Amino acid sequence: MITDDGCELWTSAAGAGEPILCCHGGPGLWDMFGTLDLGPGFRLIRWDQRGAGRSEPRGPYTLERMVADVDAVREWHGLDRVAVLGHSWGAHLGLLYALARPERVSALVYVSGVGLGHGWHAEFKRNFERALGERHARWAELSAADHDEGRELAVLQWTADFAADGERHAEAMATPWFPVNYEANAALSEEMRTVPEETLIEACRALTVPTLIVDGMADNRPRWAVDSLEQALPSVTRVRLPGVGHVPWLEAPDAFRAAVADFLGDSAEA
Repeated sequence: MITDDGCELWTSAAGAGEPILCCHGGPGLWDMFGTLDLGPGFRLIRWDQRGAGRSEPRGPYTLERMVADVDAVREWHGLDRVAVLGHSWGAHLGLLYALARPERVSALVYVSGVGLGHGWHAEFKRNFERALGERHARWAELSAADHDEGRELAVLQWTADFAADGERHAEAMATPWFPVNYEANAALSEEMRTVPEETLIEACRALTVPTLIVDGMADNRPRWAVDSLEQALPSVTRVRLPGVGHVPWLEAPDAFRAAVADFLGDSAEA
């Protein structure tokens, strides 16, 4: 598909049920929802964000542009309103889209997001280092290297995102492999840091889109960081999955599927 500014984006749809527009994590990564199974009642709409994966490697890499791209994907698939499911950075992108275009979002599923503020980084760093243990030295070596060891670095980093069997899950996430867009990651991360938490809290207080927050309680990213979002939203459900890390549909597929299906069913009836 082609956006209004001429950027070519990769997108696909599978299934014949209720459409769900999926926003992947990153920034600068690609769609990894190939293993997501919500059952036969749903049609998964997937896409690679601009500059990543199978999409065209061009900016601008701004929050406003990324939100516009979400809307372009919705429109290209012929949807007036759609449920949006976002993971990690994609959870924040889905939230920003719902805030910008609430009339286009029937429901929001906010998976493993990091909330509205920025004070969680120090605790995350400590948790990450503890999860990697003796492998942290290799991660630090790869992070500082001038040569491209992107896949090994990513697999090692993603291993820490799981409560169990992290190496197998991380290898699956890195297959197929695409270059990480560090320019997009840096630009979008920096812009997110410029938006005050209170500004987002005020905006969320007026958001009537039904929202499901899904937390893996063994996520290295502290889940208290999401509390202010939960408290600000007028229509919110929160599901906490014990013993589950950052990618809950891989570690607890049945529980994740049930949580999302129950919520979307309730949202459709409301």
